[in-house]
This record gives sequence, C-alpha cells and structure tokens, in this order.
Amino acid sequence: MEKILAENRKAFHDYHIMDRYEAGIGLKGTEVKSCRARQISLNDAYAMVNEDEVFLLNANIAIYEPGNRFNHTPVRERKLLLHKREIRKLILATREKGNTIIPLKVYLKNGKIKVEIATAKGKTHGDKRETLKKKESDREMKRAVSARGK
Repeated sequence: MEKILAENRKAFHDYHIMDRYEAGIGLKGTEVKSCRARQISLNDAYAMVNEDEVFLLNANIAIYEPGNRFNHTPVRERKLLLHKREIRKLILATREKGNTIIPLKVYLKNGKIKVEIATAKGKTHGDKRETLKKKESDREMKRAVSARGK
C-alpha cells in the first residue's frame, strides 16, 4: 500500500513521460521526519546521472522544526538508489537530445520512502495546448454521459 507524500503535477503538463522507475532515496533522519509530515516540494526538481550514480537535485525538503541543531539543508543533492541496469537505461535515455529525468512523486511503501522518477521529453507550446484541449473534451463527454444518465 502506497501513501503519496508529494506529487509533481506540473511534470505531466510540461513533459511527455516515457519510462518510469521506482528508486529509494538516501535521506538523513530529519529529512525522513519532514517527508512523513509532507513537507516536501518537487517543483523544479530533476535527477542527474553522475558516473554510475543518480542524484536528485532541487528537491526541497523543509527543515524539521524539532530537529534543532541536527537539521539538514533543505535543498541539497540526494542520492537515488537504483539497480545498475536501471542506471544504464537512464544513461542511454538522457543521451538523446531533449530527454531528462524528473521525479513524479514521493511516497511511502512498506515504511520506506520511495521516489518515482521518469525519463521525459519536454513538450512544445503547441503540445501543451493540445493536451489541455483533450482534457477539456474528455471532461465535457463525462458531463454529457452523467447528465444523460440522470
């Protein structure tokens, strides 16, 4: 059972999502407490492959107030824990022009904090407009079907 702690809703608007991966994340004690309190933001966050390791950058985990002097830095590089074959796939995917690795959500799974990351390709302005039109037409169809059923 998963409990979602944070989502990157903007990712689906700005990117075409290709492959998804589940990764563990290396956190300090106060970071874990902040994440469990849902004090995490994935806006502008992305992942980067550095040699044979993957790091999460620009993810903001708020300072845990009761943590006093043992607190962490809110925005820092955090190591993502993946299998080597997954890292190799990510390296190949990011070599293509326009591809990047973005976090989609942070969640609890069996008491562990996990991050769902995805390889993604940026959308153009026209693509974004097309996506909004499609969502609006789907919404209108649902309204028509529910109105006819009453």
